[in-house]
Amino acid sequence: MKRPTETDVLGAFLISARSLAEYRAIFELTDADLRGRILDCPGGAASFVAEAAELGAHVIAADPVYATPAAKLGELVRTETERGSVYAGAHHERYRWDFYGDPDRLQAIRLTAATRFGDDLLTNPGHYVAAQLPALPFPDDSFDLTLSSHLLFTYADRLDADFHLAALLELARVTTGETRLYPLVDHSGRPRNDLVAHLRKELHDKGIPTELRPTRYEFHRGATEMLVLRPNRR
Repeated sequence: MKRPTETDVLGAFLISARSLAEYRAIFELTDADLRGRILDCPGGAASFVAEAAELGAHVIAADPVYATPAAKLGELVRTETERGSVYAGAHHERYRWDFYGDPDRLQAIRLTAATRFGDDLLTNPGHYVAAQLPALPFPDDSFDLTLSSHLLFTYADRLDADFHLAALLELARVTTGETRLYPLVDHSGRPRNDLVAHLRKELHDKGIPTELRPTRYEFHRGATEMLVLRPNRR
């Protein structure tokens, strides 16, 4: 198998398929968190919507990829899942494997999530909205909790500070409670501390309090915090 290069992974935004167990670990989700209205943005091919719904949550996932016809998207998701797993395995040293064990187990978890996503997309298409940051088609305060992973900061090489700020303001607009973002490193594992500090100041100046909150999940080495936007008491 050809060893992927940095260019391979940077050729496009990777569509990831994560499970509810991963979301729980990444975002420190409690059972109480899963009882309200939740936005997953970008949702990718995660099985979170389907699995959380079984626990009573009302979850909407937003991602521009949902404009792709379901059959084609199902094929694309499997390809993307394998691409991401191969990349992680080829750059083994960048990651901590405590949660997954090894690249084969990672791929198995992600393929299972991708399959569950594909089934739910066909059964409950209304739970998946084709939309992209920084402009979402939801009224103010539509959600009690918003989760956002592996877009902001991850792709800081192509999404500038202005885009990040506009995206964060939009997520805050549609959320009455917390917005949680992870990771705060880019795709290569490099911390984006300056960008995080800049955005926190901008948000503070606009009346949106933030905090850095530890998370027990660590896949990229050093990615042990999430950025939390707390409610803007406007």
